[in-house]
Amino acid sequence: MIVSMIQILFEIPGVDNIKEKRRVIRSIKEKLQHRFHMSAAEVDLQDSLSFAQIGGALVSNSRTFGETVLHKAFEMIEQDLPVRIQDVSIYSEEF
Repeated sequence: MIVSMIQILFEIPGVDNIKEKRRVIRSIKEKLQHRFHMSAAEVDLQDSLSFAQIGGALVSNSRTFGETVLHKAFEMIEQDLPVRIQDVSIYSEEF
């Protein structure tokens, strides 16, 4: 079993309150879950108003497949959503 994981640190420009930040985070998580059939959660920086970190995971039988899906998910976030990517990490582990 291969677990492919992604961590994305990003800035959310133009957010004035925590409610707006939560709306953006919820939108990103739902898109990752529905489009790419992966688990996603906000994993750090919950107290920050303008920054967030999301983690996601996908279980498969192929490292190549898992990492390809995660790269596509990252491209979707980078192109379609109103955030500025600060850092991204994609890796897989075999269990």
